[in-house]
Amino acid sequence: MAGKLYLCATPIGNLEDITLRVLRTLKEVDLIAAEDTRNSMKLLNYFEIKVPMTSYHEFNKIEKAYQLVKILHDGKDIALVTDAGTPGISDPGEELVRICCDEGIEVISLPGPAACVTALTMSGLPTRRFAFEAFLPRDKKERGILLDELKGETRTILIYEAPHHLLKTLQDLEQVLGGSRRISVCRELTKIHEEVLRDTIQDIIAYYQTQEPRGEYVLVIEGKSHADLEQENREVWMRMQVEEHMEFYEAQGISRKDAMKKVAKDRGISKREVYKKLLQP
Repeated sequence: MAGKLYLCATPIGNLEDITLRVLRTLKEVDLIAAEDTRNSMKLLNYFEIKVPMTSYHEFNKIEKAYQLVKILHDGKDIALVTDAGTPGISDPGEELVRICCDEGIEVISLPGPAACVTALTMSGLPTRRFAFEAFLPRDKKERGILLDELKGETRTILIYEAPHHLLKTLQDLEQVLGGSRRISVCRELTKIHEEVLRDTIQDIIAYYQTQEPRGEYVLVIEGKSHADLEQENREVWMRMQVEEHMEFYEAQGISRKDAMKKVAKDRGISKREVYKKLLQP
């Protein structure tokens, strides 16, 4: 029988956050695949775990994944751990999971810490719907495309950021989302210097223009309200003549009657008003 791949969530700071199930699994598997063996060795030594380790990281994630799958096919069990948090979220673990699924290898996820969920729950912002973006692209073009996509995002947005890029990212967010948007900046989660700043983007920028960013950050950003989104869309439609607006829908094969309904809704007016405007010379 093939072995199993265990995704073992490890602490994002406080070592007491590791689960009993993860500890037992790390002791029982045949091999531990770690994103950074030096970092994971500290954790294993702390809990007196002597299982062999191998490296699995961004630069060997495909080639090494197939090597690990061969070991799994030989009947060995493997635990995957990242530097911190749950494997497979914004790290190369997702490639190993994908390949294991393709190869028919059983994948078992052991729940535990995740910085994005920890930050979301303590942010004070809506938690029912959220969009996790991890680290924004460093490439200027890719970054611009992604930020543009976030303009109309109504869900709460989560972004990871390193201290030396924090201010630039906040300024980019201000330019795209506006300075009045609410944000919670979560720093060093579960660690001694854990801190959460809740304010507007513009006020958080002002704070970090005088305070040096330190530690790892999770930015939790308020989504655009549906009222604001509707108003923006309405402003776009109102720039068009009613006749052009009608033609937009009729060109899609929509009947004139149904097109009038859509135009009325888009513009926030009644169908009667649409009809009157169409009759005007």
